[in-house]
Amino acid sequence: MDDTAHRTATPDLTPSHRPDPYDGAAEARWVPEPDKRPGRTAFQRDRARVLHSAALRRLAGTTQVVAPMRSDFPRTRLTHSLECAQVGRELGAALGCDPDLVETGCLAHDIGHPPFGHTGEEALDQAAESCGGFEGNAQSLRILTRLEPKRFAPLDEAPARLAPWPGRSVGLNLSRAALDAATKYPWTRGAHPTDPGSTKYGVYADDLPVFRWLRAGSPPDRKCFEATVMDWSDDVAYSTHDVEDGLQAGHIDPEALRSPAERAELFKVAERYAPDAPPEELSEALDRLHAQPWWPAAYDGSARARAGLKDLTSQLIGRFCLAAEQATRARYGPGRLTRYAAELVVPREVRLECAVLKAVAVRYVMQRDEQEQLRSRQRIVIAELAEALTRRAPEGLDVVFAARYEEAEDDCAALRAVIDQIATLTDASALALHARLVGPAART
Repeated sequence: MDDTAHRTATPDLTPSHRPDPYDGAAEARWVPEPDKRPGRTAFQRDRARVLHSAALRRLAGTTQVVAPMRSDFPRTRLTHSLECAQVGRELGAALGCDPDLVETGCLAHDIGHPPFGHTGEEALDQAAESCGGFEGNAQSLRILTRLEPKRFAPLDEAPARLAPWPGRSVGLNLSRAALDAATKYPWTRGAHPTDPGSTKYGVYADDLPVFRWLRAGSPPDRKCFEATVMDWSDDVAYSTHDVEDGLQAGHIDPEALRSPAERAELFKVAERYAPDAPPEELSEALDRLHAQPWWPAAYDGSARARAGLKDLTSQLIGRFCLAAEQATRARYGPGRLTRYAAELVVPREVRLECAVLKAVAVRYVMQRDEQEQLRSRQRIVIAELAEALTRRAPEGLDVVFAARYEEAEDDCAALRAVIDQIATLTDASALALHARLVGPAART
């Protein structure tokens, strides 16, 4: 989110010349439906649907950094999504977005993550190679528009855009703007606009009809403003909270971050988040954080130290969000910033501070030997589960996915039904199903 890139990519629209941001097209739904409770906005309905969905609740049992069953108070994908939503709602509102819309995008942004987090995502991508791969963001769109049973297309007189799926599930049937706000990577596999080798994408081939609908009238490959707010809120939430968790667990020693040798290793990790930044610039970013009065010199687990950690998180979130708000306002001026009239501007210095925090969490929490051993076992569980279910299907599949498997028109669609089944599991239910179909796994 480099501010220079955003300055050159964004049209110069003054507030007085910006169109109505949330018109009928933004509020439209894939399948039209009346509101049962007049007086609510379309985006309030969207937020309620995501909050009440089984797919969101499932994230309580899905790994964020530490597996849910390995600590009494771990951050899970659900708590991360809630924290991201709180950050995004306030930042979006400060910039003129509909707060319910931004919150919906934040709540839904990780809803497609499978058991074991990114480890499960990588294992499922390998298992799904012959049917187009697996990506958590593309799975999010699939859940929102197909897998979460809330609304169905009519059997008769279905809109032409729904052919050939009359009567099929259309998921939560969110508004166009809400689906767009949850879309972090608006392109297909291998179509990243600036990095062809990127593994990130937001839609599978068989979900292109609804994707084209939700993106109708949007600039190609460009995220809407609400999605850029969601994206930065995601970065802010997990970079700050993962460091907080690492300090509290004793995995991060603040004093070690002053060691030249440790810094050299840390900045190698940071290259994945800031490939254009030399070590000297990353060192300056870390020094700026060290110079803050709220940066911890040590952590001993006392009540005062715990309060200090909470203040650290609060200060970092405020620092990162305020910087983005001020830089964006400096670029666009006052007024409502929504949809495609603007892009969030994140100053480079702040982006690098966030990148360093991500690297701290990766190096001292995720790269610990025990964590890598755990991830290795988790990859095996997912691979063996995919093989067992594919061999035995439709046996072993839930009723919904068994029906999809039997209705599949080809082997690709049949495999996708198996992959969808696995992706809906929590960490614990994946282990339980693996034990039933394959046998007890090594301790995970």
